[in-house]
Amino acid sequence: MLIVSSIFPNQQLQMELRKEFPDVTFEFYEGMKAAEKSFYEAEVLITYGEDLTEKHIKQHKGLKWIMLMTAGFDKLPLKAVKEKGIMVTNVHGIHKIPMAEFTIGTMLQYVKQTKILMSNESQLVWDRNIHLEELCHKTILILGVGAIGGEIARLAKAFRMKTLGVNRSGRAVENIDELYHFNQMIHALPKADFIVSILPSTPETRYLLKKEHFNAMKQSAVFINIGRGDIVAESTLIEAMRQREIAHAYLDVFEQEPLEPNHPFWLMDNVTISPHLSSLSGRYLPRSFAIFKHNLKTYLNKKNEYINLVDLQKGY
Repeated sequence: MLIVSSIFPNQQLQMELRKEFPDVTFEFYEGMKAAEKSFYEAEVLITYGEDLTEKHIKQHKGLKWIMLMTAGFDKLPLKAVKEKGIMVTNVHGIHKIPMAEFTIGTMLQYVKQTKILMSNESQLVWDRNIHLEELCHKTILILGVGAIGGEIARLAKAFRMKTLGVNRSGRAVENIDELYHFNQMIHALPKADFIVSILPSTPETRYLLKKEHFNAMKQSAVFINIGRGDIVAESTLIEAMRQREIAHAYLDVFEQEPLEPNHPFWLMDNVTISPHLSSLSGRYLPRSFAIFKHNLKTYLNKKNEYINLVDLQKGY
């Protein structure tokens, strides 16, 4: 069996796979363009999915399984994949540690005024009148309380924060003080000092946040988006920030990436931008390949014990 990877991991990871699965042929490439020729002979593809096209799927006659080394699959040609009946698994859950740490770091950056302190340092300014605050007793609202949201809540509790959450079911989640269903979100927003979205891009969540949601937030609230950029139309968010309906927005994801150099967000003093890296970590690929190894054993043994088997009908 041939497994083609459009991801080129380090030699140690490659050696581990070949040693653990001696009867499987692995070929590793940097991107689909390099992998394309071998791809059409492969039974399994390991990919980030961003450069996998509908044409690739339609022209392939024997692809059985796509191991997606991301949690989101909004860039995957889902229609063609569904039509071909190709199994998809992903690495949902591995991002919880780096993304939770990123979120806590972002909130600390805000309450401790790190941007101002760094600017003052570069300009040799000694100013002790900067207003610093604490996370202690502030309220965080997490939109999408799954593995990542649960870890954010756990860390937030260490800072004595009150934790609110929104999910599909409205059922209780560990470390969440108050839980709301999506259709109750408008009632939770006025309570929050920090609103963190980790929602994926699905038909249910796309453009979920509208003008009325930002109107419902405290004027002192901070919006942090580390999920997907299309949770809110950028025109809506731009207007909210221009009108100063909330105090600040930390944006790691956008409707169109990379963000254009002339985009208004770059010049807004109440917006902080990062280039979609909240999930990145030196341990990303080792964790991803650990899931792949488990699933490959399941696949070879024809069992039904897959981790993160994606329901292509539901979109998650």
